[in-house]
Amino acid sequence: MVKLTSQWEGERYPDGRPKVSDEILERVKNISIEEAWGSMRGKDYHNQFEGNWMMIHDDQPIVGRALTAQYMPTRPDLEEVLKTEGEEDGRIGGMNSWPIDELQMGDVYVADGYGKVVDGTLIGDNLGNSIYAKSGNGVVFDGSLRDLAGLEEIDGFNAFVRGWDPSFIKDMTLGGLNTPIRIGRATVLPGDVVLAKREGVIFIPAHMIEEVLINAEFVALRDKFGHQRLREGTYTPGEIDTRWTDPIKQDFMTWLDENPDEIPMSREELDTYLENRTW
Repeated sequence: MVKLTSQWEGERYPDGRPKVSDEILERVKNISIEEAWGSMRGKDYHNQFEGNWMMIHDDQPIVGRALTAQYMPTRPDLEEVLKTEGEEDGRIGGMNSWPIDELQMGDVYVADGYGKVVDGTLIGDNLGNSIYAKSGNGVVFDGSLRDLAGLEEIDGFNAFVRGWDPSFIKDMTLGGLNTPIRIGRATVLPGDVVLAKREGVIFIPAHMIEEVLINAEFVALRDKFGHQRLREGTYTPGEIDTRWTDPIKQDFMTWLDENPDEIPMSREELDTYLENRTW
């Protein structure tokens, strides 16, 4: 785990996963998918977003640290070995409950269920209640769920999935727990910061989160100022939607001084960021 995430220099869980701070996660809730995506694309991370989800609540984002699980179509000889190892490790119940036992508060259970819907229901409302009790968070499954009505009753719980089905999970084997997984066109590592909103889910590498966050917060500030000045008729769209002139930059800096409550980061963080900003 440490080798896979060697660029992370902060706190870790006992299992080795990067532990991005709760303070950072709280700020991530307020940034947009597009702002985070643009920042990562600029660093050659092109495969961190996946769209086209069904969700319980389309107005309730999910933000947290990824705990990953990889499911595969069942093969009896492989499943026998994995179940035996699980029993030797003290694991209890069906294999789809093993990842839940590992959840920590603030985690997002992210599972590669290879898009299976019928007989691919990784959880129902019983396991959903356990997930929320352990993590205070939701799930992102490239697979399906059952018991939608029961899951809707869990206050604060949300799920991004491929579909809903009344069937029980069948012919699926847990092949990896806290390993790199694929979610659609995205590659996910344990400890990635998950940001799930209506337009899709983005997975931010833990070692990049502070850089991505402050860049996204700055872009949001810049847009807020620009939108205000456009509504006021101060500038034309052509002036705002291009590289800013020095007078506009100075107007923006004055606006920041006059609106300190709009700044989501500390002023020290902002000033440090602006030293290297090319606009």
